[in-house]
Amino acid sequence: MSSTKLVPETRLMTENELSADDAWHTLRRHGGWCLLRDAFVRFRYGDGFSHSRALGFQLCLAVVPFLIALTGLITDLGVDEGGKVVADTVLAITPGQSEAMVQQLLTDSERSESAGELALTLGLLTGLVALTTTMAQIERGANRIYGVERDRPALGKYLRATVLAVVAGVPALAGFLILVGGRAMGESVRRHYEWGDVAMAGWDVIRWPLSLGLTVLAVAVLFRHAPRRRQPGLSWLVFGAAIAIAIWWLASLLLAAYVKYSGGFGQTYGALTGMMALLLWANLTGMALFGGLAFAAQLEAMRIGVDEPAQPDLWQPEAHREDLFDTGEMTSL
Repeated sequence: MSSTKLVPETRLMTENELSADDAWHTLRRHGGWCLLRDAFVRFRYGDGFSHSRALGFQLCLAVVPFLIALTGLITDLGVDEGGKVVADTVLAITPGQSEAMVQQLLTDSERSESAGELALTLGLLTGLVALTTTMAQIERGANRIYGVERDRPALGKYLRATVLAVVAGVPALAGFLILVGGRAMGESVRRHYEWGDVAMAGWDVIRWPLSLGLTVLAVAVLFRHAPRRRQPGLSWLVFGAAIAIAIWWLASLLLAAYVKYSGGFGQTYGALTGMMALLLWANLTGMALFGGLAFAAQLEAMRIGVDEPAQPDLWQPEAHREDLFDTGEMTSL
């Protein structure tokens, strides 16, 4: 249960949407560190850590089927260059024991082709269903952070989640794929399609803003349409979205570098290295997303005059015991 204070809808207070200048003035008036502190309190009392773990679990359930679909795509493309490029990308983002399976799928046989088509079809369907439940979990966590205690009715909630899965979830996963496996993808294309050094250098430059653009698109859509309330304009939400994207990118890059260059991580988890890295990344993704939402919610709350992010704590153990002694109830117990 959330014990955060409800953030009133600012769109109901004025005919015009809040502007970026208004957000900037509010941020300067209250101070960045003060807002970060109160945003953390809102995140904590909105059960942000629990919702982040739940989102991480749902995200893993979505990512794994899409990886299975990628392996199925290998057999559809066959042993030609396209299949090898996808295979190299899969190997780059799934460290551990996937090389033997990928090499088997690259063999041009009727059995592997049938298995690949089944993996592609079931992986895409299962991934889309899991991604829909992921979007539903984002709505639940966002609602609690804004102080909204109930989600949308089930039909409306999951219809919206299905649309968000396509409009925001797929771009977010594509941005992650380019961020983590983009280098290996470019190297594979250069090797199999005889890319020159100029083309490879261009891809190394382009893939960063491309991944960032897909991530920005996903976060903007989620911030605007996930909570069960009328959100202000995107220009007002940009500060919270920027925090979420910065934390997500930093966490993703640091985790990828740690898994790649730390021998201890792979030695500890062995064949489970890729899965443990995925679990850590998914949990950090949830914390980044809900942390950015908490900042956006608290910024809007302060604009309205709701300075306290959480409800007051009504439980006071010492005072409660004193009251029991005063009334004689403790003696009777």
